Amino acid sequence: MTRGVFITLEGGDGSGKTTQAELLEEWLAGRGRTVVRTREPGGTDVGVEVREIVLHHRGDIAPRAEALLYAADRAHHVATVVRPALERGDIVIQDRYIDSSVAYQGAGRVLDPEEVRFVSEWATEGLLPDLTILLDLDADAARARLDRARTRYDRLEAEASEFHDRVRTAYLELAAAEPGRFLVVDAALPADDIAAAIRGRVAGLV
Repeated sequence: MTRGVFITLEGGDGSGKTTQAELLEEWLAGRGRTVVRTREPGGTDVGVEVREIVLHHRGDIAPRAEALLYAADRAHHVATVVRPALERGDIVIQDRYIDSSVAYQGAGRVLDPEEVRFVSEWATEGLLPDLTILLDLDADAARARLDRARTRYDRLEAEASEFHDRVRTAYLELAAAEPGRFLVVDAALPADDIAAAIRGRVAGLV
């Protein structure tokens, strides 16, 4: 059986990852492909519990502890959801993966990005995406979107602008270092234009 395709969506909160994941899933399903759409953290029962801690806990969490919690969720998620789907030949569309930890916990929390990457790559036994779609959006524009949509407290969304600027810069540096894996799209464009750019790249993989 042919191995499936692993596609991840990255970018700051408010960049439109959920919308684009939905549109891509709909397009692929229309082409007869089986799609597993998931997210980190929160793609498993264990992940839901981790998500509550890392995103909605109102007390402090030490940066290294935060990075390890994300890696622990990632290890379980890959082992129980992502790898089985890929082995079946499915297409996995995932909201956030290792690049999120490198950007948020590495650059955002000012940890060593390579150490953060190493922990996650160990946790996932080296599984990397076939394609990573980076939805790039200015931090101020993203915050304006979030202010309109927010329904509950989020630890990362609540960080200062400087934090989100560091995260955006880290994402762009990651994309520049691996242009073969990344597709960078201006998230300020209309949703249909973004979806068309994504479909153009994904068509070459599926």
